[in-house]
Amino acid sequence: MRNKNPKTEKIERRHRRIRSKVFGTAEKPRLCVYRSNTNIYAQIIDDNAKSTLVAFSSDKAEGKTFMERSIEVGKEIAKLAKAKNIDKVVFDRGGFLYTGKVKALADGAREGGLKF
Repeated sequence: MRNKNPKTEKIERRHRRIRSKVFGTAEKPRLCVYRSNTNIYAQIIDDNAKSTLVAFSSDKAEGKTFMERSIEVGKEIAKLAKAKNIDKVVFDRGGFLYTGKVKALADGAREGGLKF
């Protein structure tokens, strides 16, 4: 039996706690963030309809550093959301700490015009 990495366990525990409180509706969908070692992903999800409305990831983004690509993902997700008439969202950091790349994505989304 393999034990999980303590860091992964902490992320999963935080994510369960956040998801018990954060819920996306049609009027105010959920902006979900996932960060891997190489990329960062963002989706806007309507939990009532159980559908993904908009998605974007850093492998499609322009930028040299991970931080620049994170900001670009935030701006691009905001632009795609505006095209679908979404201006307010609920931010779901996915169990990751609100620092560094996750914060950069959130700042980019706010700069793009999303409100949360």
